[in-house]
Amino acid sequence: MSNYKHILLAVDFYDNCSVVTARAKDLALKYQAKLSIIHVIDNLPLTDTGYGAEIPFNIDFTTELMANAKKQLAKLGEELAIKEDQQCLEMGSPKTEIIRVAEENKVDLIVVGSHGRHGLALLLGSTANGVLHHANCDVLAVRLQEN
Repeated sequence: MSNYKHILLAVDFYDNCSVVTARAKDLALKYQAKLSIIHVIDNLPLTDTGYGAEIPFNIDFTTELMANAKKQLAKLGEELAIKEDQQCLEMGSPKTEIIRVAEENKVDLIVVGSHGRHGLALLLGSTANGVLHHANCDVLAVRLQEN
């Protein structure tokens, strides 16, 4: 097995994100690998008011979400000494975007958190599970403890 050269850390900014971050940082140091980070904002279905909710469309939620995520990503990048050009903020399906960015950047390890869901919760969608089964590189799913 060869050493990892480029590690992609997928973050979601939840409370236990630091566990995943620490693991990716340790691996990058161990292998002297380039470390990049990605955060994906999941698409929000705000266009359908068929649910009876009146949504004030004069508020630009996307811009607000992107701005806040960019600040958090920059803060984490600073903590990990990751240059801005190695910080990726995307909008879309987390699984799809993580895999796309990994392939475009020739990443050989993706580090992602896993909540360890089972049954119906797993079937309804798990980013870690999707990345694990569709990525063309190694994936480390770091088990997160539920609070």
